[in-house]
Order: sequence, then structure tokens, then C-alpha cells
Amino acid sequence: MTDDASPSSGSNWQDRLFGGLKRTSERLSENLGGLFSGGKLDNATLDRIEDALIVSDLGPAMAARIRARLADEKLDAPGDEAALRALIADEIEKVLAPVAKPLEIIAFPRPQVILVVGVNGSGKTTTIAKLAHNFVEQDYGVMLAAGDTFRAAAIGQLKVWADRIGVPIVTGPEGGDAAGLVFDAVKRATAEGIDVLIVDTAGRLHNKRELMDELAKIKRVLGRLNAASPHDVVLVLDATTGQNALSQIETFGELAGITGLVMTKLDGTARGGVLVAAAEKFGLPVHAIGVGETIDDLRPFDARQLANAIAGRMK
Repeated sequence: MTDDASPSSGSNWQDRLFGGLKRTSERLSENLGGLFSGGKLDNATLDRIEDALIVSDLGPAMAARIRARLADEKLDAPGDEAALRALIADEIEKVLAPVAKPLEIIAFPRPQVILVVGVNGSGKTTTIAKLAHNFVEQDYGVMLAAGDTFRAAAIGQLKVWADRIGVPIVTGPEGGDAAGLVFDAVKRATAEGIDVLIVDTAGRLHNKRELMDELAKIKRVLGRLNAASPHDVVLVLDATTGQNALSQIETFGELAGITGLVMTKLDGTARGGVLVAAAEKFGLPVHAIGVGETIDDLRPFDARQLANAIAGRMK
């Protein structure tokens, strides 16, 4: 996804972004309610503001930094909520700007292989379809591989999406060998001149050893075909899980060697601040965010725009 797909180019996306993050910004306002109205910004008030930011899922590092800036800058009026929101948005933007990195199709030889991982229920299969749609919109040749062979529903769902988007898909029998299927998919994608191969994978975290072995086998097979493959290992995170998303990054970092993140369902939660905490703690590229259920609701993001949306600052 290059700049051509940038969400910042359309007010429609901005409206969806701010609408989708409304619950997150409202939760932040509720947690800060009454803490910044009148009186002095003494240490006790600063402590309460810091705690409010932490329970808003922005993370302790971000909360501590905002507290320090409030103490240093001595805002003109203690009750100036607009100034507080501007300061919060500024600090969030500083964290998000370095990680706002759309997926770019730069592999040569083709195809670029994108391995998509995540727990069942995270929105992984739908995210694959939306990523594929974005690439098709940019005139890339796209193919899908249904590597989650343990769930017939996942295979069926991906087939439906492939038909809807108009891209080929490689599937196998339920319970089949995922690595063998991926091998076949790469061979076919290469023969057909495909630019991007997006591979679904199993998300059975209840059996970490089995999942680790399967992902390692897939990566070995890909490495034999092209030493640089997989070119991207993208973890799909469900924002509604809040702080659990952070532990998933740690787990899949160990299991799969993830190279980037996509965060979905930001519109369905008041816990969207966890995206900031994840960016701060891990520094991994965040390739796209999801703020709705339609095919166009997963996009790369502009750091300033997203920071303003989280802080509830309509600017």
C-alpha cells in the first residue's frame, strides 16, 4: 500500500476514522473528567492525570511523558481542556509517526509473500481480504493462500472473499499440510506472474508448540524457494482485546518473528489507546488500521490525523 492509498487524501476516511475512534476519545475524556478543571496543577493532580491516561490504555510510558510535559509547560489555564488535548495529540503523534508504514510491494523476484498471523477471532481472514482489495486497487496482481487448514470455515470464508474481490486462491483439504499448500501457492504465483501472495495461517494459540512448528515449517519451505521469503510477517490484532494485544505481540514475535502489525476493530472499542501503547513498547511498523466492516475500512494511517482522533481533537 503506497501513498496512493493514503487515507489522508479523503474526508470520507477522516470522518470514518474520527467516528470509529469516538468511543476511545470519549473514554479518555471520561477518565480525565474533573481532573483538569480549575485549581493548580499540583503533584497530586498530575498523578491523577497520569493514572487516567494509563487506564485509557495509552501505556505507562506515554502517560509519564504527558505528565512531565504538563509539569514543565505550565499551561496558561489549568482548566484549558483544548490545550490538554493538543498536548496529548502531539505526544501520541510523536510515537505513531515512526511506525506508520504502509506495506510496500518491492520484492524482486516476485511474488512478495506476506504471511499473516493472529489468533482466531482477531479478524485475520477479513483483514487478508481487505489488504488484497487495497493491492488490487493499486493494480497489483494478487493471490491468496488458505493456509489455515485446521478450520474449514476459514477456508470457505477466504474463498468467498477471493471470489468477491476477483483474485485467485489456492486451497487444500481441511487438516492438510499447510506448508505444502504454501509451496504450491508460491509455485503457481510465480508461474502466473503474481505480484503479491497473501498467506493465511492457523491461529491456535492454545497449542503454542504445534503452531510454532507449523509456522517454522512454512517459513523453511518459503526460504527454500526464495531466501528473502516470507518478505513480511504481519500480525493482526483485535483492538477490543485491549492490553491483551500487547501479550499477543510478544507471543507471536516469539512464534513467528513478526515484522509488522495491523490493528482491527478500532471502531468497536473504547480501548483504541492500546495502539499507542503497542507502538511505544515494540516500535514495530503498523501497516494499517481498521475502523469498520466494509472492504474500504482498512487503510494505512496518517499519524497526526490518528493522534487527533484518539485525543478527541477535531482538527
